[in-house]
Amino acid sequence: MSSQSALIDRLARVMPVLDWGRRYDRDAFGNDLVAAVIVTIMLIPQSLAYALLAGLPAETGIYASIAPIVLYAIFGTSRALAVGPVAVVSLMTAAAIGHLAEPGSPELLVAAITLALLSGVFLILLGVFRLGFLANFLSHPVIAGFITATGILIAASQLRHILGIQAGGDNLPELVVSLIENLGQVNWTTFAIGASATAFLFWVRKGLKPLLLSTGLNPKLAGVLAKAGPVAAVVVSTFAVWVFNLGESAGVRVVGDVPQGLPPLTMPSFSLDLWGTLAGSAVLISIIGFVESVSVAQTLAARKRQRIVPDQELIGLGMANVGAAFTGGYPVTGGFARSVVNFDAGAETPAAGAFTAIGLLLAALLLTPLIYHLPQATLAATIIVAVLSLVDFSILKKTWVYSKADFAAVSATILLTLGFGVEIGVTAGVVLSILIHLYKSSRPHMAVVGRVPGTEHFRNVNQHKVEIDETVLTLRVDESLYFANARYLEDSLYDMVAARPKLKHVVLMCPAVNEIDMSALESLEAINERLKVLGVTFNLSEVKGPVMDRLRRSDFLHHLSGKVFLSQHQAIVEITGENPQIRVSSSHPQERTSP
Repeated sequence: MSSQSALIDRLARVMPVLDWGRRYDRDAFGNDLVAAVIVTIMLIPQSLAYALLAGLPAETGIYASIAPIVLYAIFGTSRALAVGPVAVVSLMTAAAIGHLAEPGSPELLVAAITLALLSGVFLILLGVFRLGFLANFLSHPVIAGFITATGILIAASQLRHILGIQAGGDNLPELVVSLIENLGQVNWTTFAIGASATAFLFWVRKGLKPLLLSTGLNPKLAGVLAKAGPVAAVVVSTFAVWVFNLGESAGVRVVGDVPQGLPPLTMPSFSLDLWGTLAGSAVLISIIGFVESVSVAQTLAARKRQRIVPDQELIGLGMANVGAAFTGGYPVTGGFARSVVNFDAGAETPAAGAFTAIGLLLAALLLTPLIYHLPQATLAATIIVAVLSLVDFSILKKTWVYSKADFAAVSATILLTLGFGVEIGVTAGVVLSILIHLYKSSRPHMAVVGRVPGTEHFRNVNQHKVEIDETVLTLRVDESLYFANARYLEDSLYDMVAARPKLKHVVLMCPAVNEIDMSALESLEAINERLKVLGVTFNLSEVKGPVMDRLRRSDFLHHLSGKVFLSQHQAIVEITGENPQIRVSSSHPQERTSP
């Protein structure tokens, strides 16, 4: 029995459903069912809208919300994350496949499901080999800038549906020029529907719930009805188009025929040429989707003192995308809005997602004929209202105040995304994040330190009044030492030594040095030899255990002209002996910025 339990525990690490499923009860079932009903109502118009944003048939959005949700419920670790099409990934999908075939064509759908397969396989590989940390190379400010820019791009791309005109473009300048050139073709009936739906949905987000609460309605029910605002817009506008025959009499573009039935079994392409074309986009979509998904999952898990496993999340999202590839969908990830709705509606386990999939399956079987007259302008309004909530220019002010380097990365990401498209924008964001990190770490913060009078503590001589000995230079390095900053350490130290004619000892203080690679070790050896020629001893202090272990495996300690001290205080006491040449540094404590 114990061996069977151990086997289940091991399987549960790969399939978390075996963990929470063993404790599933009637209360959890009731809460999950209610959450599923609410999320299903929200997802029907949203899925249709995001599929059109990706340049795919409307039903593709529903298909992408069925099998992926079930697979994530089996393999994912978040109790509240709702997986499916999202705005940013839909736009990235459109950018990746839009030039490969005509909109709505079978070839375009093959490209979409192949993109989902590649994304899924990439995510699974990252999870299996525990490489989720690679997503950390995309910094949060860059992500915020990218999402802000894509929100603007998405909203701009949907204005053609609101206006009822032909327009297009892969970036903001192209979209703006195309919209201006076609303004003379505005369909005013379509515009009336789209503008009314947009205004209504904006009001619903902030005004409907307070209005319902003022009537004495139960807060939970008021919240549910407020979340169902997009459904009301869909129902009313569809009914109006049908009753007044606006599709034919006024030229209002509608969704049209949506196949009724189960999601089809589809086969991705295994063409190496197509894989090569889509591989880069699949990687970017995977990384962006994972970062967005895991940030939402961690936020919601923290509210209930739960935890998620990022590497297992990669596998869960990967399986969801593979499921989309074989059931007529396109790349998916965890959506912020629907996950928050799922959480607020009381979802207890991932089973809520499975129930949502059943609701969407019933919609695909029974409701698709009812959306024939659904105006595309209403779906465009749904997208615009959803994505404009993602636009946050405050990140520019925050980064400008806090870090000019981050401000440069955010600004460049926004401008490049708007000016050249999503793929160039996000690629530039990743590259800039890495370059900025390398630049910062290649010029580590280093401080000459002295002893705070009457204590054993050592602080920056430029920020504190401290005791210093003119025969001893203590340099504290606040960064690990590796190939990119080793030469900077050498040059800086030599300049300091040259400026101190009375110098007899150098102590490199290493409390923040977590690693010394081979290049840095060679720099330390060079420093030691050069100081030895000058008659100056080279010492280390406060070296961490793992770093010391690696130094012992080299010859460096055997040739070290000085010693390795356990603490900086011990180093100063032993080096200066009975005759310290101490003076007190001048500083401006009120201007302290670092210790």
